[in-house]
Amino acid sequence: MSAQSKVSLPVIKRLPKYYRYLNTLASEGRDKISSSELAKMMGTTASQVRQDFNCFGGFGQQGIGYKVEVLLAEISKLLFGTGELLPTILIGAGRLGTAVSSFISRDTNGYRLLAVFDINPELIGRQMAGVPIHALDDLEPFCAAHKPVVAVLCVPRQSAIDLSDELVRLGIQGFWNFSHYDLSVKYPEVTVENVHLGDSLMSLGYRLRERTEADEAARSR
Repeated sequence: MSAQSKVSLPVIKRLPKYYRYLNTLASEGRDKISSSELAKMMGTTASQVRQDFNCFGGFGQQGIGYKVEVLLAEISKLLFGTGELLPTILIGAGRLGTAVSSFISRDTNGYRLLAVFDINPELIGRQMAGVPIHALDDLEPFCAAHKPVVAVLCVPRQSAIDLSDELVRLGIQGFWNFSHYDLSVKYPEVTVENVHLGDSLMSLGYRLRERTEADEAARSR
């Protein structure tokens, strides 16, 4: 088992945030940064930053801090590997699929979008984010020929349920899943990143209302 395979999911989920902030620092011409400075940007503690990086062997020196370009390069290797893009398909050419496909193509982030699939005959043959839209019936021969390993699901829950068995059978190893169906329950061997936009929005509303109620209670004292 590699060192990375033992790293906890919360640490892995913080890596993209480190990557974003370090990219900003690099673009600003920063050469070095301390764990305490980086922690302040991240909204965490210097101890947490050091612990996170120690999971991968550590990238800094005591009393010197981290070289921004070196740290950015190391985290890039962790997130993107050798630079080979993961072949990806997207299911669902509606409004959400349009937005997500544009994001993947514009901000590659380690993925290469090969094709989009949909059941709407009016969309078949058109292009989305620079790739062709295929009929869903073409999924099996396309996967046999092009070997995608990631599927992005921008379809309703029932459609994801109906499609998931076939996608796993066709060699899909990872899902970026917007369908509100938790694929990781049925397919524990497949890597799944579930995206619940509604959950995030509800959390925001709760936090806003909680803050408003706390402010009103403070004023009434």
